[in-house]
Amino acid sequence: MTDPILSVRDLEIAYRTGRKEKVTAVSGVDLDLYQGQSLALVGESGCGKTTLGLGLLRLLPKLGEITSGSLRYRLKDGTHADLLTMGKEPLRRFRWNEAAMVFQGAMNAFNPVARIVDHFADTLRDHADGKRWTKRAVEARAGELLETVRLDPDRVLPSFPHELSGGMKQRALIALAIALDPQVLVLDEPTTALDLLTQRQIVQQLHELRQRFGFTMVFITHDLGLAAELADRVATMYAGRVVETGSARDIFKGPKHPYTAGLINAVMPVAGDRPALESIPGYPPSLKAMPGGCAFHPRCAFATAECKLDPVALDVLAERPQGMTHAAACLHHERVGLARPARSPESGKETSDV
Repeated sequence: MTDPILSVRDLEIAYRTGRKEKVTAVSGVDLDLYQGQSLALVGESGCGKTTLGLGLLRLLPKLGEITSGSLRYRLKDGTHADLLTMGKEPLRRFRWNEAAMVFQGAMNAFNPVARIVDHFADTLRDHADGKRWTKRAVEARAGELLETVRLDPDRVLPSFPHELSGGMKQRALIALAIALDPQVLVLDEPTTALDLLTQRQIVQQLHELRQRFGFTMVFITHDLGLAAELADRVATMYAGRVVETGSARDIFKGPKHPYTAGLINAVMPVAGDRPALESIPGYPPSLKAMPGGCAFHPRCAFATAECKLDPVALDVLAERPQGMTHAAACLHHERVGLARPARSPESGKETSDV
């Protein structure tokens, strides 16, 4: 099918900070996600990645709400549904059956007083669309899924979460997320707090699971290496907005937003010369006191007076099919690249072009 499996338009998400006060955490997000694609949401902590991921499945905490926009989803039967108008019961069946989430921190995602087999039983029985799950059927399905992530069902199913290692819990959580063959899988920092070898195993298994089950993936991470390896597409977020989007090749080979370029420049390359790393100066803005114009201009080496006037919309730089269009929200995108701009130590201003 040529139509997107998930279409997001002008999405805005806010958190209540008082009886009448709200802070906008995500705004103006437009995304089309196609069947079988893998989209990485990258950016610093606090940029809105997790909020957007939770919003896609309407799993926001009580203080969060989607204040405007649309979420259109293509169901397994080919029909379309508006997730923002979906009722409580249809939404419950939608989760895990159509789209599922692997939450950040497997230790906090599991109920500490329930065995792993009980988590599978609750998920299969509560979210299955019309199918009755017996105890034997639950154990069979859970065992099959655990074997796909290279875990021993006899060891894992009767265990409590605290009896498993961090890597085992993370793999069990991934197995639980795909229990009902969802079309879309949202993963929030799935390798956080894991050692390098375990991270490598998780990444390899995600590759294998995508090939076997064919799900579409939204991958939330601040690890650019993981994004480069797992993603077909990348969306860079800053201060609650998507500031650049495109294919993984476009983003990592030719970024056109200074924030994306800064993130890449701050990571040591795995091959070639070892250049001096340059961090992005300053700090992300407070959501309660956003700067005028482009939110990144206080930290940007290319900022001009024009950047401070109005918010900058995504500008299409290269049209491509299946949502791979390269776009950046920068007035000076033609000057941006992977070379690190020299700065005057006295003024902090750029002294040479990129």
